Amino acid sequence: MTETSDTEIALEARQAEAARLFSPSAARNRDAIGDLLASLLPQGARVLEIGSGTGEHAVAVCQRRLDIDWQPSDPDPASRASQDAWAAEAAPNMRPAIDLDLTRPGWSDGLDAFDAIVCLNVIHIAPWSVAEAIAAASRSRVVTGGLVYLYGPYLEGETTAPSNLDFDRSLRSRNPLWGVRARTDVEALFASAGWAPPERYEMPANNLSLVFRYRSLV
Repeated sequence: MTETSDTEIALEARQAEAARLFSPSAARNRDAIGDLLASLLPQGARVLEIGSGTGEHAVAVCQRRLDIDWQPSDPDPASRASQDAWAAEAAPNMRPAIDLDLTRPGWSDGLDAFDAIVCLNVIHIAPWSVAEAIAAASRSRVVTGGLVYLYGPYLEGETTAPSNLDFDRSLRSRNPLWGVRARTDVEALFASAGWAPPERYEMPANNLSLVFRYRSLV
C-alpha cells in the first residue's frame, strides 16, 4: 500500500512505500520506454542514466534485459534512495545510484565509458545547460558504436501538439530556465558533438524518443 509522500519533484507529487517512490508519469510510459530501449541496447550494454528519478524506468529496462549493466544517477538524495530500493527489490543488474548534478563543473570526471547515455523527461525541467552538458560528455563517455537516448516532449514547429505548447507555457511560468525544447535545437546541439540526425520514435502522450548515433565517416 502506498501513501502520499511529501516529496515533490518538478511537477508531480510522488507516492512512497518505504524508500521506494512511485511516479505517476513513469507509470504511464515505463512500458513503452522499456520495450523500445530493450530493443535498441546492444548485448551486455553499459548504460548511464541521467536523472533517474524514482528508478522505475531503469527497472522496466533491466527486467527486460538482464544482460545490461545500468548505472542510475540523480542529484536528489530521496530519488537515489528510491533507485537503490527498487534495484534491491526488482533489478539486480542496476548499480548503486550515484550523485550527478549536471549544473556542476566537472560532473562527469571519473566516470567510465558507456555504451549508452539515457535521459528521460529531464531537459525540459532543467536549464538548457544540462542538455549542453550531456552533449559535451557524450564525446568522451560513449564508446564507438554507442548511442544517446533522449525521451520527452518536443516543439516541432507548426506540427507541435497543442498539449506540448500548453506544457511549455506552464513550465516557463514556473521557471524561465525550463521549457519544452525545440527538436531542431536539440538535434543541432548533438550534431555539433558529432552525432548523426536521430532516429525518431513517436511515444505515448505526444512524447518522442530521439536516438542519436555517431555520424558515419564512410
